[in-house]
Amino acid sequence: MIVSRETLLECYFKDCAEKVSRYAEILQSWGIERGLVGPREGERIWERHIANCLPVTTLIPEGVKVADIGSGAGLPGIVIALARTDLEVTLIEPLQRRVDFLNEVIAELELPITVIRGKSESVKRSFEVVTARAVAPFPKLLDISWHLVKTQGALLAMKGGSAQEEIDSTESKRHSVTKLHLIELPGFEVARVIEVRKTA
Repeated sequence: MIVSRETLLECYFKDCAEKVSRYAEILQSWGIERGLVGPREGERIWERHIANCLPVTTLIPEGVKVADIGSGAGLPGIVIALARTDLEVTLIEPLQRRVDFLNEVIAELELPITVIRGKSESVKRSFEVVTARAVAPFPKLLDISWHLVKTQGALLAMKGGSAQEEIDSTESKRHSVTKLHLIELPGFEVARVIEVRKTA
């Protein structure tokens, strides 16, 4: 990543720079202490975690309901909520210790985010957009999240260099259209997001 922390704050978080800076501090402290972030990740929180979550925000329509499944330390869900204050964000996370962490972060930062404890398969709600980062291989991710996506909504899966291979190895869902987005934001490495849109 070439872009500086200051540029990130100015370009993507200008309405909540203090909150995202505090979130980065929390990830570097509580996040590492509680095992939600690797011990060597402290110096790379901005580059590897916060900046990494921004490209997906460019694919989300204005004012919709978003669910982030397997949210863990709040990535990308909390970053999405901070960068896109127009969205209604719900975090879905099965592990209680992570749910506790998420609720503490949300309370401290005073964010209008809902947390649901449970596996995505058991959640009985639907959303215009469902996001996921490092949750499962794409075929499994599609199976455990598809029921959460409203008609005309989309699953947005953040993936690495093998994204196209994952698409090729996955059986398409009925009434869906799959597209691989290569997102190039100034100062960022190319980001890959698989979009699966539910057409009916």
